[in-house]
Amino acid sequence: MKRIAVLCLSALLCIFPFAAVKPAAHAAAEVYDAQIVMEVGSRRVLYDKNGDKKMYPASTTKILTAICVLENAGTEDVVCVTKESVGVEGSSIYLAEGEKLTVKELLYGLMLRSGNDAATALALHVAGSIKQFAALMNETAKKAGATHSNFVNPHGLPDDDHFVTANDLALITAYALQNKDFKEIVSTKKIEISNGDKPYKRLLINKNKLLFDCEGATGVKTGYTKKAGRCLVSSCERKGMELVSVVLNCPPMFETAKAHFDRYFGEYSLYKVFESDFIVDFLPVEGKDAKCALYVKNDVYLPLTESERENLKIDYILPECLPENTKKDQEVGKIEFRAGNDLLFSEKIYTINGIN
Repeated sequence: MKRIAVLCLSALLCIFPFAAVKPAAHAAAEVYDAQIVMEVGSRRVLYDKNGDKKMYPASTTKILTAICVLENAGTEDVVCVTKESVGVEGSSIYLAEGEKLTVKELLYGLMLRSGNDAATALALHVAGSIKQFAALMNETAKKAGATHSNFVNPHGLPDDDHFVTANDLALITAYALQNKDFKEIVSTKKIEISNGDKPYKRLLINKNKLLFDCEGATGVKTGYTKKAGRCLVSSCERKGMELVSVVLNCPPMFETAKAHFDRYFGEYSLYKVFESDFIVDFLPVEGKDAKCALYVKNDVYLPLTESERENLKIDYILPECLPENTKKDQEVGKIEFRAGNDLLFSEKIYTINGIN
């Protein structure tokens, strides 16, 4: 048997005081082949147009490449460029065989100038082969929650077996943005890196125009091939809330993404709806004359419209009692946050203490 308790958010405001983000001006966004707008912290999708449609990512692939590298190599590791990394088709930072750069320098070349040669050099440094690196990419994508995409190379050059969905790409980006080095790199407008034995350095200027003309823009990656069309994954932070916009096969990609941000920062505000140290309940334990305290490990912040905020319901889904061998920090239930019948977010409930 399950016991479900329902509370409205308005009843919790006296328990959890917080400041809401005030809406900005509203702007309409046009619709193209595949688009997603997602809030980074909760992964809540605010807008979806063909978000689960199979698409080709072009160089937005490099978002996954970058986070795979950051999780499996040191940023100051030195990479010696091999012949295999020189003269790779498409965009390039013009690496020379035998040249030595740090992983971080190559990541700047990867994310600011979309160097396919940098992608290849990094993949070989991390995994020893493109095939092994692609396996790592797919493993990392699944860890981020992306289960409807497949990757066979680190740069996004066309391949029928290399595809994504807009929703998966947003999940991968939200996951990557949790990494401070990734966030620093993709938000960089320009930087100089080493240039072999030449007397001058490489100047890298970010191809992402939103960093220069969109309020709060924080990244992340452009992409283009004839097969994929124009693609852009972008992120933006305003008044404490960060959104990711994914637009695939979209000719006016910068304008569309900017309109996304103006619209959804206007419609949604970020609210703290639950505190991590709040005791959810006390449940009896089978065969024991004792009760076990329950809690949620993390603060919960959700992007909500004003209407959702006023009508948000919080459901506690718990068993009637706990087994006698209940351990400390054992998952025993969950909290669901709903607007009407729509599930917005769920958070696990854990035991504070074990019962001996």
